Amino acid sequence: MTKISTLPFLIAAFSGICMAVQGSLNSLLAQKTSLMATTFIVHLLGSLLAVIVIIFGKIPVLSYNWFSIPWHLYLGSLLSIIIISLVALSIPKIGVSNATTAIIIGQVGAAVLIDHFGLLGIERIPWSYWQFLGLAFFAIGAKLLFR
Repeated sequence: MTKISTLPFLIAAFSGICMAVQGSLNSLLAQKTSLMATTFIVHLLGSLLAVIVIIFGKIPVLSYNWFSIPWHLYLGSLLSIIIISLVALSIPKIGVSNATTAIIIGQVGAAVLIDHFGLLGIERIPWSYWQFLGLAFFAIGAKLLFR
């Protein structure tokens, strides 16, 4: 079975769809309010939804020793604020398609480095020259998508 037909691949692809829609909605909300107000309300509503899922899903959040976890693993929350802000800023300027293309280029580029070198404590998955060539073709294709 190829990787492209696996459930994790399909889940990741659906995540990409959600990210494009989310970026569009956040950008429109920021145009009606402000960038920081949008970032705040998106996180507030997301947190409320997470609390509801935790309560009804009976997820034992308080059973973890949160203080024993390395501090740098919490930086995702900072990155979340940066991501929402930058996506909301870029979409009105260059459009959803161009912004999403740039986002994907950045994601794939960073992912290649994280996998290849085993950065951030992720298991090392070395890339071959063919994969780097594929990444180059991907970047060329992305360039052709920019309007």
